[in-house]
Amino acid sequence: MSDFAASASAIDGADPDLKRRMRRAERRRNLAYFALILPLALLVLVAFVWPIASLLVRAVENEGIHDNLPQTVAALRAWDGPELPDERVYRLLADELAQAKGTPKLAAIATRLNREEAGLRSLVMKTARHLPLPADVSAKEALIAIDPAWGEPPIWKTLKRAGHPFTAFYLLAALDLTVDAHGHVALAPPQERVYLDVLGRTFWMSFNVTLLCLLLGFPVAYLMAILPVNRSNLLMLFVLLPFWTSVLVRIAAWIVLLQNEGLVNRLLLSLGLIQSPLPMLFNRFSVYIGMIHILLPFMVLPLYSVMKGISPVYVRAALSLGCPPWRSFWTIYFPQTIPGVGAGVLLVFIMCMGYYITPALLGGPKEQMLSYFIAFYTNQTINWNMAAALSAILLTATLLLYAVYALRFGPTRVKFMKAR
Repeated sequence: MSDFAASASAIDGADPDLKRRMRRAERRRNLAYFALILPLALLVLVAFVWPIASLLVRAVENEGIHDNLPQTVAALRAWDGPELPDERVYRLLADELAQAKGTPKLAAIATRLNREEAGLRSLVMKTARHLPLPADVSAKEALIAIDPAWGEPPIWKTLKRAGHPFTAFYLLAALDLTVDAHGHVALAPPQERVYLDVLGRTFWMSFNVTLLCLLLGFPVAYLMAILPVNRSNLLMLFVLLPFWTSVLVRIAAWIVLLQNEGLVNRLLLSLGLIQSPLPMLFNRFSVYIGMIHILLPFMVLPLYSVMKGISPVYVRAALSLGCPPWRSFWTIYFPQTIPGVGAGVLLVFIMCMGYYITPALLGGPKEQMLSYFIAFYTNQTINWNMAAALSAILLTATLLLYAVYALRFGPTRVKFMKAR
């Protein structure tokens, strides 16, 4: 019988009082562990989880119509036909628009409807200028006389759709999708499709930066792993050197180096390699240079931590058995570095996807990534719903990448392989 089985048998055969004392001691130990992690858990909850959750909720909130036209929205719930709503719905809309006239509520109503269909803001503002309506006139005839658009059922369907407390409008818009007049999800018109291209650009630029960081960082990490300690520490110092300089300072330094009259162009001109300055700034080249400079240490460090633990005995044994050096490296050494490659690639790729400062300062309009539009909607247009929707798309992509990494390289890899 094994030691574990013997211990379990001894506990099972113990008297009840001993079992109670052992359970009490186990509870005290668990409570002590919980008390130790409670401050950190509260900090993560308050400073990380709650802000992200509250922002993501804004991606599906629909406040403009539901909060400012409550009676009209409630009356429209019973309407779902090709004919126009009845006189009561027209009167409720006219009265609520008259109450909102001259207040921020009217602007919120008009803005929300205009996001559903361009031109509805002008319709709402034009209608509000003719309100309130006399009590003895037909609200239906009066609104249609103000603008014939009120006599078209699609306008009312749009108003009903925009009146729900929650909506997928912003999430669909973040994927260049829209809801047509029949209530079906469809691609937005070609002139309005923006975000799929931006998302594809974000992935493509992140992939290129990650690949370049891997190609540059792998030899550096390998050299650090095989060199003596004193030389390895010197190389580590150079790898960590960028961490001691502000990101803005590094970006400003690249602007000085890469501009038309910068040091790089002057050097190339003085050597006779070029006849006129090369356009190396405010394009994708400068963005790649700046991002690689900042993110390269995040690739080198995970690779080095894994390579340092790889014993050189395996490669030596392969060489002694006649395997060529290049083949020994790829078949014996490289597979053992895969966990470091996976960690470095995941870390750099995720950080690339959320980059904002470097493309904004070193790139042009065609180099802006998804984070630029999130900042645009947050700081300039104050469209928190759209900013939250784009953030949700970016967060979902990040979580999917992490799930792939966890299944392939993480602790769940063994369970996943056993399940297959």
